[in-house]
Amino acid sequence: MKNIKSHFRFNKQERSGIFFLLLVIILFQGAHFYFNIQSVPETESPFSVNAELQAEIDALKKLQAEKDSFKMYPFNPNFISDHKGYALGMSVMEIDRLHAFRALNQFANSVDEFQEVTQVSDSLLHKISPYFKFPEWTQKKSKRLTTSSTAAKSSMLVRQKVVEVRDLNLITAEELKIINGIGEKLSARIIKFRNRLGGVLVNEQLLDVYGLEPIVVERTLKRFRVLQPPQIKQININTASINEISNLVYISYSVAQKIVDYRENNGRINSFDELRDIEGFANDKIDRIQLYLSLH
Repeated sequence: MKNIKSHFRFNKQERSGIFFLLLVIILFQGAHFYFNIQSVPETESPFSVNAELQAEIDALKKLQAEKDSFKMYPFNPNFISDHKGYALGMSVMEIDRLHAFRALNQFANSVDEFQEVTQVSDSLLHKISPYFKFPEWTQKKSKRLTTSSTAAKSSMLVRQKVVEVRDLNLITAEELKIINGIGEKLSARIIKFRNRLGGVLVNEQLLDVYGLEPIVVERTLKRFRVLQPPQIKQININTASINEISNLVYISYSVAQKIVDYRENNGRINSFDELRDIEGFANDKIDRIQLYLSLH
């Protein structure tokens, strides 16, 4: 049988041509891969920071550094800017109070007035007030008032101070608004609180008005105090109904119900201290609450 010649058999020249062609293909593919790699843009690092955000961070760092290294020189506190207020250690609320006061074209002419307007803490005021520089005319005026030696003027000032203190049970909401920190809502709330009680018996009861800060109470008591305690009708907690007891602003309906339940289960209440056992009773205010209650 004759041998069949394979179609896949190549002579030496053909094999050389094939190998050369394969070499060209490999070189071409290698060059293509190399240039593609070179043209790929570098990917952004996952840890890179947005330029705008970084600028903001740098600004905050700079501001903090300025605050830490802040050197104070004499200045008029009426013109404190947001930046300077922050550097001095004032809070946003304190700075806003000053700016609101200045928007009314008003000026603080003493350290005490500045604190009254801004409500800054005593510790911060002690730190920054030595650098306050008020206009000379305000200081001269203050000096004239404090160094006046005439008996007539002194007695007049004393009388004025006495007149300025009015009875807390007789004032109106409008009069309360002269106190820094008391506006439309708080003045109305104080009057409503007083009227529901039938009158305020002790000055400390202002602390029980919702939303009235202790510092504002302190300012208020410089102008308004209980001068003549009113005559009130006390509530007999041994005979009063739930509704009658809950009419007292200090006692809610649910607490009044518990007082009546306690009374029915344990008999007569003989001491106001027993009210401390009532769940929900305002024990911290018992000294003021018992002024409006009776046991007999």
